Amino acid sequence: MSDPFIRTFEDAGREGPLAGLRLAVKDLFDLAGTPTGAGNPRWLETHGVPDEDAAAVALLRGAGARAVGKTITDELAWSLNGTNAHYGTPDNPAAPGRVPGGSSSGSASAVALGLADIGLGTDTGGSIRVPASYCGLYGLRPTHGRVSLEGAVPLAPTFDTAGVLARDAGTLAAAMGVLLGEPEEGAPITRLLVPEDVWDEIAGPVRAAVMPAVEALGIDVDPSPLFAGGLEGAAEAAASPLETARVAYATLQAWEAWQAHGAWIEAEGPEFGPGVKARFANASLIGSDAVTAAGRVRSGVVALVRDRIPAGTTLALPAAPGPAPRIGREPDREAIVRLTCIAGLSGAPALAVPAGAVDGAPVGLQLVATPGGDEVLLELADRR
Repeated sequence: MSDPFIRTFEDAGREGPLAGLRLAVKDLFDLAGTPTGAGNPRWLETHGVPDEDAAAVALLRGAGARAVGKTITDELAWSLNGTNAHYGTPDNPAAPGRVPGGSSSGSASAVALGLADIGLGTDTGGSIRVPASYCGLYGLRPTHGRVSLEGAVPLAPTFDTAGVLARDAGTLAAAMGVLLGEPEEGAPITRLLVPEDVWDEIAGPVRAAVMPAVEALGIDVDPSPLFAGGLEGAAEAAASPLETARVAYATLQAWEAWQAHGAWIEAEGPEFGPGVKARFANASLIGSDAVTAAGRVRSGVVALVRDRIPAGTTLALPAAPGPAPRIGREPDREAIVRLTCIAGLSGAPALAVPAGAVDGAPVGLQLVATPGGDEVLLELADRR
């Protein structure tokens, strides 16, 4: 299946700053009168039809955006690939034959295909930033908690965010401005942290494709290490600080996912695709000691971001470790999460912008600001 939509419909639209723009809604968000399937047929069968829009949908439609359909999501949003064992793989027109990235796969595909102007998605561990990178789009994961998730199916609530994918920076800023509400004042970005300890691990072709986008921002670059003083809260281990952060993120995300959905899974026995099935099975085994240890690392990342990415500074990283994998090939999930987990663990906003190409397929630049710095990131997007 290549169509990004599970169902389409006509929406009259309203007046407002987003009037005339078409909205694709990830099938985690309630849309009044339309079932929410969360990427899994059993979820669809066991949940009623909502009579109200999710808060984010209501804001966008209230500002004039015209909803054109519900889009495919990876099952319960727990994947970064963009494939779904039940509904298929939406097209990636920017890289034919390659996955669109998940879990906001259908929203990214609909925007990249020109079937929608605004793709409403969620980002827990990279599910806006990775599809944006793979499909050559702009996407923002906002500061955790700035955009309401009322009426959206959760995955890991202390990491979940709602944001937007768009083909251009202006549409992204307009849509996110509606979702963010009252703007927060932020210091202008005068320093780009481009940490050598992270970039040294990036494959040469990706580095060559993304670094010119960093330089094009015209902001002073600081190459000093992100983890110069180690990572507070990490037990002594052979793993690098970034890998330690990834493991902590994965532990906490999985534990929260099981708290959110474990009872439903045990009661309803849904059929999951192989990757999602394995992740939920592993999540059911996580104990309190692992959660406590991961929480200490999370606190260390929060302190790290406060110290290394203060107001006026933005952390620059690739949005993904490479271009989209070809359909049928598994992504290096761990390598992806090493690049996305800093924003997730700290609750910081992260922007993905188109940067370049590797083997003819897009790769994106990720910019991470201090929590509350959403507006300054959107200003940076406009420089591209």
